[in-house]
Amino acid sequence: MSVPGWQVVLLLAAGFRDSIESLHIELAERGHPNARPLHGFALQAIGPDGCTIAQLGQRLGVTKQAAGKTATTLESAGYVVRSSVANDRRAVLLRRTPQADDLLTASEAGFDKVIARWRKQVGAKRFDAMVETLGELAGDLPVGDLPGMLTQAQGRS
Repeated sequence: MSVPGWQVVLLLAAGFRDSIESLHIELAERGHPNARPLHGFALQAIGPDGCTIAQLGQRLGVTKQAAGKTATTLESAGYVVRSSVANDRRAVLLRRTPQADDLLTASEAGFDKVIARWRKQVGAKRFDAMVETLGELAGDLPVGDLPGMLTQAQGRS
C-alpha cells in the first residue's frame, strides 16, 4: 500500500484529533465542560510545584504574552492561582489548584478509554506494533512545546 507522505501526516493528525475530541467529551461528563486542549499542556507545564508565567512560556514554546493569556484563562476556569515571587516583584507564580489536579486525573482516565477503544478496534498486536513504531519515529523529540510548535508552523504556511 503506497500512501503519499502528506496523507500519512494527515492520518496521524486525524488520530490526534479523534483522541482529543473523545477526551473532551469525557472531560465534560466528568465536570470539566470548559476544558480545552491547551489547558492540559499548560497544566502539565506548570507542574506540581508551579512556575512563573515566563517559565510557562518557555515550557510551551510560546511568548510570555501568550503564556500570560493562557494563565488568565486557566485562572478564570479555576485551574490556577497566582501569587507573588519572593525576590522578584514583577514575576507571577502560577500554581495548580485541586480542580486542575482533578482535570489531569480525568484526562489520564479519558486517554486510557481512547486507547482501549483503539486497541479493541485494530487488535492488540497491531496496536502495540503501531505504538512501538511511533516511539521509534519520534525518538527523543519533546512534545511539551507542541502548542508553540503548532503556532510557529501556522506562521510559516
